[in-house]
Amino acid sequence: MEEWQLDFEWLRVRHELTERLGLEKVPDLNAVLVLIGIRELGTFTTEYSKEEKQDLMHVAVCTLLENDYYEFEGMDADGWPHWVPLKKIDVSGVDKQEDLLKKKIISYFRELFFEDENEAISR
Repeated sequence: MEEWQLDFEWLRVRHELTERLGLEKVPDLNAVLVLIGIRELGTFTTEYSKEEKQDLMHVAVCTLLENDYYEFEGMDADGWPHWVPLKKIDVSGVDKQEDLLKKKIISYFRELFFEDENEAISR
């Protein structure tokens, strides 16, 4: 994916989330990760502590990188998912790591939001 395509698709996902969730502003990468963590955990509250947000972001990252870098291990007694690392993440530098996450987020939401559009394009 070329840089302009990544930027376009990333912005598209962020605007779609803003519209669907009625957000006041377009979410950044961390906010999107928290939203994915909430969705994957399956519980919602209106307030999360800083530590809970970090845990939700961890859930999101592991979910997004599952099969490539992590393997799902199971749920703990409190209902939180856990993964074991399969291999070291071979992407160096913050910008490249963010790009990897953005690509995974785009794929994650493409399946949820743009499923019908992708089917129409492939016909």
